[in-house]
Amino acid sequence: MDTNISLRQLAKMIDHSLLHPTMTDAEIRQGCEIARRHAVATVCVKSYAVAMCKEILADSDVEVCSVIGFPHGNTTTTIKVAETEQAIHDGATEIDMVINIGKALGGDWDYVKTDIAAVHQACGKKGALLKVIFETDYLQDDPIIILCQICSDLKVAFVKTSSGYGFVKQASGGYNYQGATEHVLSLMRQHSAPEVQVKAAGGVRTLDQLLKVRQLGATRCGATATDIMLEEARQRGYA
Repeated sequence: MDTNISLRQLAKMIDHSLLHPTMTDAEIRQGCEIARRHAVATVCVKSYAVAMCKEILADSDVEVCSVIGFPHGNTTTTIKVAETEQAIHDGATEIDMVINIGKALGGDWDYVKTDIAAVHQACGKKGALLKVIFETDYLQDDPIIILCQICSDLKVAFVKTSSGYGFVKQASGGYNYQGATEHVLSLMRQHSAPEVQVKAAGGVRTLDQLLKVRQLGATRCGATATDIMLEEARQRGYA
């Protein structure tokens, strides 16, 4: 047991993810109640659901985080900015944007930086935090390092591993997904400025995995298994 962290601190590491494309409003409402019960950091939702979630959680200290350009990052910068402004207007205090992954893979770093900078500026005008989703399953180490440097130069709040939906097609025709691996988290922590935090997303489903990503330097984690992780923490004696 890690005695250096409390149950509340573990909960405040979690962005409770409500992003599956099939989720109904009723399921999102249920997810907000889970987030409220555990007093997590945020609910992370699709932009159309921000206003609803803000209303549901108005009497709690759970914030609302909206994804932008989700999940593939391929909308234009103008649209990403407009979506960001609308989400903040509706009550989001944190924004998780997806980079243009094709531009990163093509080495068009000026485009990628301009894209991130525009959303960051829109967040800054309203005091919202920006987390930048790399989608690391698609990337080798070198572009991940460059992205960390770009985000450090721009002074964004967080770099984030994954959307949770970056499935990579295999030679067999099937799809594979790894998410927040130990290697990627270590790489991102090593190559990001100290003031830029790291968010792990994808594959963190147990308390031990949550504690592990914390050990690797992640201060926030996107999770759907919030109930499971925090109930296990209570059973282990975290208070």
